Amino acid sequence: MNVAELDETTRTALEAAAFRRLVAHLRERTDVQNIDMMNLAGFCRNCLSRWYREAAETQGIALTDPEAREIVYGMPYKEWQAKYQKDASPEQKAAFNQANKAGH
Repeated sequence: MNVAELDETTRTALEAAAFRRLVAHLRERTDVQNIDMMNLAGFCRNCLSRWYREAAETQGIALTDPEAREIVYGMPYKEWQAKYQKDASPEQKAAFNQANKAGH
């Protein structure tokens, strides 16, 4: 079977499973800082939570940014920041600024 042959329900189930696995992976990898993700991939946990909130809105579901972040982080964002977020190094900040100049 190729991807084009998947029915929408199966495709949606596979996408949901992949999303859940990504979120679980990011929850486990607390050593990976959001700025590193932004510098390497152009998105971070906050982006993912924003996309989740935006998807909820398209379905008529009211979800705040803090609620969406808690879904992605597995805890309130402020708690995650206090436990795991480190100050960005000058090198990380420079890479982030360079990426943003490139139209990120």
